[in-house]
Amino acid sequence: MTTIRTQVAIIGGGPSGLLLSQLLNRAGIDTVVLERATRDHVLQRIRAGVLESGTVELLREAGVAARLDVEGIAHDGFLLSDDDHLIRIDIHALTGRQVTVYGQTEVTRDLYEAQEAQGTTILHEVSDVVIGDLDQDRSVVDFTHQGLRKRLDCAYVAGCDGFHGVSRRTIPEDRRHAFERVYPFGWLGILAQMPPIADELVYANSQHGFALASMRNDNLVRCYVQVPQADRVEDWSDDRFWAEFLRRIPSQLARTLAPHPSVEKSIAPLRSFVSEPLRWGNLFLVGDSAHIVPPTGAKGLNLAASDVFYLHQALIAALQGRGMAGIDDYSERALARIWKAMRFSWQMTTMLHRFEGEDAFAARMRRATLDHLAQSETARRDLAENYVGLPY
Repeated sequence: MTTIRTQVAIIGGGPSGLLLSQLLNRAGIDTVVLERATRDHVLQRIRAGVLESGTVELLREAGVAARLDVEGIAHDGFLLSDDDHLIRIDIHALTGRQVTVYGQTEVTRDLYEAQEAQGTTILHEVSDVVIGDLDQDRSVVDFTHQGLRKRLDCAYVAGCDGFHGVSRRTIPEDRRHAFERVYPFGWLGILAQMPPIADELVYANSQHGFALASMRNDNLVRCYVQVPQADRVEDWSDDRFWAEFLRRIPSQLARTLAPHPSVEKSIAPLRSFVSEPLRWGNLFLVGDSAHIVPPTGAKGLNLAASDVFYLHQALIAALQGRGMAGIDDYSERALARIWKAMRFSWQMTTMLHRFEGEDAFAARMRRATLDHLAQSETARRDLAENYVGLPY
């Protein structure tokens, strides 16, 4: 068996694993990244595109924000609607900060290029990963790559391998605690090459269900409609999607929309999920391996970035001989922010979606919540502070 020695083994070559590796490498910490898919597959994943201000600053610290600073679209606010009633949340006026629209695929591409420039070892199409010796001074990660069994000998292991990865399952079942809520609907999303429907994102509540008008750039939009959990992509032609989308967004926006063919279409289920703890010996969970949020609050990638923020500082301090406080506190610090983001994402989801079998009271509560936001600056500020990102 071939053995590779490194300081930090990172399982998962998505944006959280690559960002952690990039930050560690810049501090002189050696890493090896293992990814089960090909690079092309990783770069084809369609994901979120709204970055909190803290995430943007972390990408700048990592030295991967040059293209983001040129091509990213800074937004000072976003729109909520209740049928034809539009409510603008001016996040810049309320918080002094902005969010930036820049696709997760582009973040990943920038990180790959930076990692390659630094010569980081990234192994793709890795399988049969087994993590061991987590209670020892040195841990091991065994895996198969190019038909050969190999081993990483490392000080620490970062599990950035997503909800279905091996990292979380490595923690003994009787020592981890899962908290989950599965929502009875999904989001049908399409990409289309066309101008954005509005200058800012539109989160639409209507009697027909939820819709979201988002964008990736000045000529690429990402739009969604709430659909039953059992629906399939094949059930939805482009014509059916746009007809449903148009009746859910405010009429003043619908009148100006000229639908275009989709270039990608998919359905994402919605769930809230947290697994505790985030540390088991020398293993640390990061991003989707530890938590999943519904996309309503735009927190998925941003929450992974905050995990990376806490963990990279902790690992650098430990490996440079400056103490173990960050290692010992990682799970508690990260979870404190995770649960606040969970609350916000749950709040946005319940405020904007129709639930099957709900009574008239639920619809009135949604309307009352949106009315309160329209009339109360305090309520808008609370929403804006959470949307733009709570401090690390």
